[in-house]
Amino acid sequence: MAQVSIDSERFSRRFEAFSEIGATENGGVNRPSLSDANLEARDTLVEWLSEAGLDVRFDEMGNIFGRREGRDDDADPVLFGSHIDSQYNGGKYDGVVGVLGALECIEALNDAGETTRRPLEVVAWSNEEGVRFQPDMLGSGVYCDVFDLDYAYAREDKDGKRFGEELERIGYKGDGPCEAADLHCYFELHVEQGPFLEQQGLPVAAVEGVFGFSWLNVTFEGQANHAGPTPMDMRHDAFVATADVTRAVRRITATEGTDLVGTVGSVDVWPNAINVIPERVEFTLDFRSYDDAAVDAAVERIEREIAHAAEREGLDYEVEQIMRVDADPFDRDCIDTVVDAAETVGCEYTRLVSGAGHDANYLNKITPTSMIFVPSVDGISHRESEFTEWDDVVTGAEVLLEAVRTKAAE
Repeated sequence: MAQVSIDSERFSRRFEAFSEIGATENGGVNRPSLSDANLEARDTLVEWLSEAGLDVRFDEMGNIFGRREGRDDDADPVLFGSHIDSQYNGGKYDGVVGVLGALECIEALNDAGETTRRPLEVVAWSNEEGVRFQPDMLGSGVYCDVFDLDYAYAREDKDGKRFGEELERIGYKGDGPCEAADLHCYFELHVEQGPFLEQQGLPVAAVEGVFGFSWLNVTFEGQANHAGPTPMDMRHDAFVATADVTRAVRRITATEGTDLVGTVGSVDVWPNAINVIPERVEFTLDFRSYDDAAVDAAVERIEREIAHAAEREGLDYEVEQIMRVDADPFDRDCIDTVVDAAETVGCEYTRLVSGAGHDANYLNKITPTSMIFVPSVDGISHRESEFTEWDDVVTGAEVLLEAVRTKAAE
């Protein structure tokens, strides 16, 4: 195949313009799913996809697709992209480099006058982050038949606003069904969100799979009382039990598996007053590993710890598993295609497993899939200070382009 090149300056201009949408004072973005800033980002992306000559549509979950015709337009397309929603006050690279990188691949093919045999489709998935509406990866989950549409529409944010109603409010509740079409394969370019590429001094990783994980929601119910007159032996303190469980997470992750990680990420305390014993705490637990047995063992152990903590403090408790995703090895041929693309581009690379969940998890259930990682400086993500060197972003897009061209020629 003839040489086709990414235009780094054009790519950078678009990225910087996109980063102004929902920009925060500290250099991040605040574009949670279906917010007004997310609407502006969607409108901007649709405009750019159209300007690149793509046939743009969005389905009933608000997933955005831009299709470029192939020489054999009846052939199954190569799908590639990521997401444009963000964490609350999150980083500007997460998801966006995959979507704008996919668009830049289309522009590079347009510049070269190259038409692929198979059609190409750029995608931006809805609600990947899952911070406003849980669970995460909702748009790709419905597309891949992991969740049904009514379930997705009924998800509520903390203000009681429903996903379906907010999708309609911003005008992205499409008429087309959210269901998987026949696909040839799927690729996703993403920042690593971890430290390994930077530590190894490498610009690119071919991603071999994604950690499995379990999310738990835990509630302790105790008894509120005055913080002064209540003796310590008469207290039923929901937060003390929560602290015990939090310490137990560290012990469990140190013993159940070499790559096992665990996090207490969200904590709500009632009545949350300086002079009142906490009567109720609701918190989340997140265990992840590429070894499903390690995740299951960690969940079993933490459930015992929760029961013991409740007994010690004289509390009632509930534990709900709100998400369980198995470890997900990607397609061997797609991984090898990414490796070959890196060699074609002439960049050093490694192979990694992702500790973070991605839309590619669900796409992998219905079509051959792999991902391309580029470094996250200091391993930082889901923070405003998230940063990736621009040369690495461009290199990742070049690898994506070569992988897509290869698969689209099949």
